[in-house]
Amino acid sequence: MARRVKLREIAHARAGDKGDISSCSLIVFDRRHFETVRRAVTAERVKAHFGPLVQGPVRRYELPQLGALNFVMQRALGGGVTRSLALDISGKSRSSLLLELELTLNEDG
Repeated sequence: MARRVKLREIAHARAGDKGDISSCSLIVFDRRHFETVRRAVTAERVKAHFGPLVQGPVRRYELPQLGALNFVMQRALGGGVTRSLALDISGKSRSSLLLELELTLNEDG
């Protein structure tokens, strides 16, 4: 049986930044969910999810041995910490926003 879940139900996330680049890592709690997350959470879907917050390309790196995906988002911080007027100029809340993404989870993983 399949059900809709937010990523925060099956994973946690971390974020970092450098200049105008934001990086978000998504790590599943249970390895049996990794393949479902890997298939559903693509670079294109993450870029669409963040909308106008990310002006450049998004690249995804897979770390299956950790049950993790890392997304590197270019031109994502309004020019960087010293140039942006954004409330979250260092991009730390991006991890929380990523966890709002929904996907379909089968009971078996």
